[in-house]
Amino acid sequence: MKGQPVSIDPQLPLPEKLPLSDTGMGIEQVIKQFKENWTPHLVGASSSHYVGFVTGGVTPAALAGDWFTTVWDQNTQAVSGQGDVSARLEQVTIELVKELLGLPDAFMGGFVTGATMSNFTCLGTARQWWGAQKGINIAMDGITAHIPVLTATAHSSSIKCLSMLGIGSRNLIQVKITQGDREVMDMEDLAIKIKALDGAPFILISSAGTVNTVDFDDFNAINALKKTHNFWWHIDGAFGGFAACSPKYKHLVDGWQAADSITVDGHKWLNVPYDSGIFFIRKRHHLLSYETYRNSNAPYLGEVENGALLETMNFLNFLPENSRRFRALPAWFSLMSYGKKGYQQIVENSVERTRELSAWIEGQSKLMLVAPTRLNNICFTLRKQDDPKVEQFLYQLNKDGKVFMSPTLYRGKKAIRASFVNWQTSKEDIDFIKSALEKTLEQF
Repeated sequence: MKGQPVSIDPQLPLPEKLPLSDTGMGIEQVIKQFKENWTPHLVGASSSHYVGFVTGGVTPAALAGDWFTTVWDQNTQAVSGQGDVSARLEQVTIELVKELLGLPDAFMGGFVTGATMSNFTCLGTARQWWGAQKGINIAMDGITAHIPVLTATAHSSSIKCLSMLGIGSRNLIQVKITQGDREVMDMEDLAIKIKALDGAPFILISSAGTVNTVDFDDFNAINALKKTHNFWWHIDGAFGGFAACSPKYKHLVDGWQAADSITVDGHKWLNVPYDSGIFFIRKRHHLLSYETYRNSNAPYLGEVENGALLETMNFLNFLPENSRRFRALPAWFSLMSYGKKGYQQIVENSVERTRELSAWIEGQSKLMLVAPTRLNNICFTLRKQDDPKVEQFLYQLNKDGKVFMSPTLYRGKKAIRASFVNWQTSKEDIDFIKSALEKTLEQF
């Protein structure tokens, strides 16, 4: 929001709780209380100076769509029948996102709360697939054996999902990353890990944009492995997947069309409001999704007839949530308003601005990059300073309320990460961020 601080000093005392009155104070007084006591403590996360946590801004069209989402207040369920038309619009929006990302018609999908629930939805179906290879219906009978999950750079949200799904966050088979400065899966080590499984089915989690260096695993090489090995291939492309919007960068996701499931995050580079995650699962796995998430004790919520994915499909039988906000509407508004070229411009502008700031950091005597800048993330630190000073520097930078960046850890080294996905970011914003960094550097 214009005029709001981009960040807040965490040492500021929090507002006090007011007692709940018998009659209430009325909406005008509530607005006054909120404005005076609470808004000063909110951060401007949609600001173009907020470059932490890969948080997109909200396009004007998405804001309008979100307003209508609340006004209509739909519980998005069945595509047709006694439900409302919001589920049909969600289907349409999924088709638009697939078109934007160059994904084939072979995928079905839906909107959930974020990348964590998107990963959960995909990996839950993957768990059911693994059980089917063993003749087990895990959704009905539970997990009875160790499920091998291989990964090199799984995001923490995927690890969390393994915990929630009962697979176990400590049961990952860790694949090495390649030598050098990249964070990508070592295909030779992957082959060794697969060989050790001796033909057993497994789940593979790969990355379309790692959290620090925005590296992409070799999807064509993984696709080749699919021809000779039996595994479920999941790609976490929470923000990196949107590289597909640009002819300059879509080669980074070349081959991802062959995955069994894909995660992307709408409240990142799609620039729609929180909470908006999107999952894609191959249509041929729809029965596995249905077995995993169907409301078996609620016949009024719809069924899959004769194994077919019907036009009367009910989203509640294909994802975890029963009560669902009309999350697709802001994305539909934004996609229809700006089209392919609009999102191409957002992605390419973000990368250009990232490179501009990265080049400036490289030229500073007191700052240094800790990793190459490849797409829209910059990882840097203080030159010739110890770790506590890095934390102090970041605290002082954010405390001013003009710019926000987030801490990270890169190969054991404490660093600072700036991530650019906001549709508003301009050259003037980069100059502003440079000035904020220079002002903070004067203290170190």
